[in-house]
Amino acid sequence: MTVMVWGVPSEPPTAMVTGALAARGADVLVVDPQALAGATVSMELSGTDRGGPAGLLAGTIRTGGRSTGLGHVTAAYLRPVEPDAVPGLTPEERTRARRVHDTLLGFTEVADALGGCRLANPLSAMASNMSKPYQAQLIARHGFYIPETLVSDDPDEVLGFVYQHRGAVYKSTSGIRSVVAAFDLERDGGRLERLRWCPVQFQERLYGPDVRVHVVGERTFAVLVDSAAVDYRYARLQVGADARLRPHRLDEDVAERCVALAAGLGLPFAGVDLKLLPDGRIACFEVNPSPGFSWYETETGLPIAAAVADWLTGVGIRPDGG
Repeated sequence: MTVMVWGVPSEPPTAMVTGALAARGADVLVVDPQALAGATVSMELSGTDRGGPAGLLAGTIRTGGRSTGLGHVTAAYLRPVEPDAVPGLTPEERTRARRVHDTLLGFTEVADALGGCRLANPLSAMASNMSKPYQAQLIARHGFYIPETLVSDDPDEVLGFVYQHRGAVYKSTSGIRSVVAAFDLERDGGRLERLRWCPVQFQERLYGPDVRVHVVGERTFAVLVDSAAVDYRYARLQVGADARLRPHRLDEDVAERCVALAAGLGLPFAGVDLKLLPDGRIACFEVNPSPGFSWYETETGLPIAAAVADWLTGVGIRPDGG
């Protein structure tokens, strides 16, 4: 049986999962977004009915010098790149790549229901992160504290929010990465009129250690972050020194909530961003549906890629899927 890895082969998370799969003797089918223009894929559903997803999935993908039946793909690790974002393609190549991309996307959306294919993660499940305010409502149902939040295009409303909370941070509302920054009246006050053209998300500023939790199935790998930066990913830019990472032991109930949260979002593999508040509350900022875990693993030695490979190949997985 075959595990499909759909992503840029040289990107560290993709490379690490591919290597971990190979170390387990898995047959790995690498689907490189750069090569989709020269690939072909066919897919056919048979025996389906209007009452449900029952049916058979058949088809073939030809890429990377090999041909693989889609029915033989038992798992997939997904970090695809939209054809429009792949450099160097001609318009004709981009059109061909788009056809293959969309067909593969359709395959990943039905492969679990029709063939029991294990997916980390379905792209439809990743969509919750495209609206952070929406995802925050889902997170709150799992017992985490959600920072007080304002999305506004009104400068006066924003200033009132900042004064009320004695400080705030601002960030993107979408899944597109942005640098989280503290609101500074001297620096940012004169730019507030720009909100008229585009609402921005503001949150109360919280203090305490950051913890990134990678959830893989029912396993958790927590990393404590030591940094004075507002956004520790950009600590060197913000405070002149890189964040320091070390493994962290989660309380059992917090680990269980992280697993339940990821499962509730339909994400077998997720990066949960927590902050440990001084009063004992656990805040959760967001759940990353396609976590770039390589930095955390390299710095701490936590076997995240190995855990993903184990989950994809079914190693140590109970019959109920846990």
